[in-house]
Amino acid sequence: MKKLLAITAVAALTLSASVSAQEGEDIYTKACTVCHSMGVAGAPKAHDAAAWEPRLALGIDTLVATVKTGKGAMPPGGMCTDCTDEDYKKAIEFMSK
Repeated sequence: MKKLLAITAVAALTLSASVSAQEGEDIYTKACTVCHSMGVAGAPKAHDAAAWEPRLALGIDTLVATVKTGKGAMPPGGMCTDCTDEDYKKAIEFMSK
């Protein structure tokens, strides 16, 4: 029983580490590209510095809160079901450059 618990704990830690180790470009590719590559429903296009400038002026924490609650056509959490706040920050930083 202890061995099974240890194996389960290791598996959970491994999964947790892999989920939180996402990079901005990876997050964008899997969850953001559909809307942010074309500016669907007013979404700021990825790598369009002018479109991102006024949003970034609000502060990264405000942008993360907006992603988490949703805005316009973007549902709460965007299209990322396993993103952490840090993941959202990385995706925003990737798209805004």
